Amino acid sequence: MDGSPSALVLGKDGLRGRIDAPANPAQPVPTDGRIPVRLDNGQRILIPAEALTLQSDGSYAVPFGPTELSAANGTGGAQREAVLTIPIVEEELRVEKRAVETGRTRIVKTVRERQETIDEPLMREEVAVEHVPINRVVEGPSPPVRYEGEIMVIPLLEEVFVVEKRLMLKEEVRIRRRQTVVHEPQTVTLRSEEVAVERVDPISPHAADRVDLASGRLEATPPAQMEEPDNPPMKEINE
Repeated sequence: MDGSPSALVLGKDGLRGRIDAPANPAQPVPTDGRIPVRLDNGQRILIPAEALTLQSDGSYAVPFGPTELSAANGTGGAQREAVLTIPIVEEELRVEKRAVETGRTRIVKTVRERQETIDEPLMREEVAVEHVPINRVVEGPSPPVRYEGEIMVIPLLEEVFVVEKRLMLKEEVRIRRRQTVVHEPQTVTLRSEEVAVERVDPISPHAADRVDLASGRLEATPPAQMEEPDNPPMKEINE
């Protein structure tokens, strides 16, 4: 790592300095991988480039302090240029996890209802039963169940009585015709008509006519002031 000139260098226990740039441009720069650092007390040291760690603010950190620096120089506080030998260490990362309560959450559950229309095809099987009359005598074993395409045919058997009929002459009926004359007296009512003719006087126009409804004859009543003449003899005519 090449340190930028005048970059701040920080160490442990308040160690502080800056990367020292040569005052004379003609002065050779070390090429062995060490960076010259000028501390705040004026001491100039050479630090391996691997020991400088760049920070986010642009400064560099070193893993030692004044105590390690004094032990390496052999004198406490002498302002002279010295070469510091620093062991290179490596940090290993070990990650551990533990449960930390960062807060609590209260959950309130509310049931809400809503209406949704679902239109999904559903398969349903139906069986159509058809009875086909056969009425045929089965000779031999019973017929098995068979298939005609997708139709399953199940024979239904039934035992029946077999009655044999024959013609037999049982008897003969003979019919003879005979005529007989008999007398049976009966009473019969017969009706006949008879006509009776009577001679009467002429009917006065002022007389009141009377009709005998029972006999069907017309009778005339003479006026009251007139005397009734004697009735002439009547003659009965039979027709």
